[in-house]
Amino acid sequence: MKSKKLSYLSKRILVAGIVGIALITVLLFCLSAVAIVWDSRFWWCVLGGGIIFTLNLWAAGMWIMKPYQQIEKSTRLFLEGYTANEVSGNGEVYLTPVSRMMEERLQGMLDVSELLRMNKRQAQYLALQNQINPHFLYNTLESIRSEALIAGLTEVSDMTEALASFFRYTISKVENLVSIEEEIQNCETYFKIQKYRFGERVQLDIECDREEREEIYRCRLPKLTMQPILENSIIHGTECKLGAGHLKIHLERTARRLVIRISDDGVGMDEKTLSDMNERLQKSARLMSNQESETKGGIALVNVNNRIHLLFGEEYGLHVFSMPGVGTDVEITLPAITSDREIPNKEALG
Repeated sequence: MKSKKLSYLSKRILVAGIVGIALITVLLFCLSAVAIVWDSRFWWCVLGGGIIFTLNLWAAGMWIMKPYQQIEKSTRLFLEGYTANEVSGNGEVYLTPVSRMMEERLQGMLDVSELLRMNKRQAQYLALQNQINPHFLYNTLESIRSEALIAGLTEVSDMTEALASFFRYTISKVENLVSIEEEIQNCETYFKIQKYRFGERVQLDIECDREEREEIYRCRLPKLTMQPILENSIIHGTECKLGAGHLKIHLERTARRLVIRISDDGVGMDEKTLSDMNERLQKSARLMSNQESETKGGIALVNVNNRIHLLFGEEYGLHVFSMPGVGTDVEITLPAITSDREIPNKEALG
């Protein structure tokens, strides 16, 4: 089937403008030639007319083309995933009255609270779809642990206990906020399990100012914010390098923000991969269900970033720093809150 050829009004306006300018330029050139031959005073009139025409052309460009280019740029950014608020133009110039009505209608359709409800329903559906009966899992792991103790397999018993603790934390109430202390404990449990695999090949340090430790550990954040990034650091950083790897979680607090930096000394990323990753993280959480994102890697970071955007706003989230052969740092920026009542978008919580 032959595809339909598309036509754009913007191209027609551009072609018409170029043709018009060309015709007027030829006409001025002809008049100038006639004026030089017959009457020099008429030549000065033509020159003055040309100057006035040029000034009018410049004014028309500023009055028409600049707003048009701004509208086109805003539309392109919106299609790339940025929010309507981020890409909105000056709000004074529209293509047509109908386009203004369409933009207002689109703003209403993309209401933030409604999107939060939609994303929450999607998350709940996926959770139900992939749910494991927690009681069956815990009972099974406890049975394995008991058999291991009876057989004198202490390491197997300890590993099973750590795995049970990790699953208990992971499965229960994943939509809620937890304290930094709880999240750190889960990271330590996860790392303990990984130590059985890697042994002394991996080391983990947790850094926090002693004087601020109590306040920092009381701060709240979405559950499973740090562990997926720590796992990402091990799989894509430390595991891919030769020799031992060192991982670090650094926590600090300012007056209004909590900054968590998870670092590894693994293989790192090249400049293009790093740029692509940060560009994806800067985009709106509305791309959460975009299938293309899931095929490009880094889905754990994108998901964590989207949950932070939904709860706290797009001024918070993740940013990645990396150098090939040196390692990768993932910086998490959060509001420094100690109560769930301080969340801007409470409707996103369960």
